[in-house]
Amino acid sequence: MPSQKSFTFHTELRLVALTGVKALGVSDLRSALQKLPGSSIFYHTHQEYLAHNFEKPIYYNDFAVWVHEALREEALAEKLAAIDLLGFTSIRELRAALVSTIDDYLPAMRRPGFECHPDDAFHFCKSKSFILPTGVVASDVPDFFAKLPRVSVASLYFHFFEARLRLRRRTNDFSRWIKDRGRPDLADAIDRLDPYVRTLDELRDSIVALADTPEPQA
Repeated sequence: MPSQKSFTFHTELRLVALTGVKALGVSDLRSALQKLPGSSIFYHTHQEYLAHNFEKPIYYNDFAVWVHEALREEALAEKLAAIDLLGFTSIRELRAALVSTIDDYLPAMRRPGFECHPDDAFHFCKSKSFILPTGVVASDVPDFFAKLPRVSVASLYFHFFEARLRLRRRTNDFSRWIKDRGRPDLADAIDRLDPYVRTLDELRDSIVALADTPEPQA
């Protein structure tokens, strides 16, 4: 994609399925995190960002939500939710951080062997993505900013979240392409936007707001 002169916006359709693995307590959660496919970990740490809620949830991380609601281990829930997803470029690193967070907390647990009611068990899901072109193509950088408001949040999610973590890239598709078009200043400015503290609509607005950034003088 970065070598292309035009930028083709893509979107994704996701098929979500149960893995057959469930957790009743912290030990089950830890064990599952070590062996589940990466698509499951990605799904449970990112799917809430794509959900179009009118109110922001307490935690975006599904593991933190379950630990808080089913196990009543608020301190652990906060620690899991505080993991900085922007700091990782692979599922392997994220998996290790989740397990390490649980390991660090275990000695302080009030009820280390507590298990929730089976009805409140955590059921692990996984997702498979199908990538499709949207039909929206930007010919140059000004055209990119002109067309970005027309792009769906699913497309934005794909080019920002999917590109960084699942594909092990240290940047997003937008920044890579814009940098190759001779605007590293704009690419860096987009890279500095933290998608984890914004809704997707807010992220799109923040990117569009950079359109009038003057090109640095040589």
